[in-house]
Amino acid sequence: QVQLVESGGALVQPGGSLRLSCVPSGFTVGYYAIGWFRQAPGKEREGVSCFSTTSGSRYYIDSVKDRFTISQDYTKNTLYLQMNSVKPEDTALYYCASSVEHVCSGRPQDFAYWGQGTQVTVSS
Repeated sequence: QVQLVESGGALVQPGGSLRLSCVPSGFTVGYYAIGWFRQAPGKEREGVSCFSTTSGSRYYIDSVKDRFTISQDYTKNTLYLQMNSVKPEDTALYYCASSVEHVCSGRPQDFAYWGQGTQVTVSS
C-alpha cells in the first residue's frame, strides 16, 4: 500500500528557511515522478516542484525558482523541499504526491497518491 507522510511545516518569518520532508512507503523515491504541491485558502492546488530519477525530469514553478530546491536521500528513502527566502505568498498547505508515470508534471491530476499535507505559514 502506497503512503506518503509529510513533515516539517511551521511558522517562519519572511526571508527565512524551512525544509519539508516526505517519506513514502511502498516504492523508492524518484522511481516514479514525485513532487510537492501547495494549496492556499481559496486558491487551486498548484505544483511547486517535481523530479524523477528514472526519466531525469525536474520541474519548478516559476515563483519558487532560485529559492526552493527539491532533493532526495536514497539511504533514508526521503524526499525534501528546501525552502529559502520564503515569502508570505508561500503560505499554504504543502502536499507530497507521487505519480505512476516517470515524467514530471505540475498538474495535480497526473498524480495518483497524496499525503495529508503539512502547513507552512510565512508571517512576521
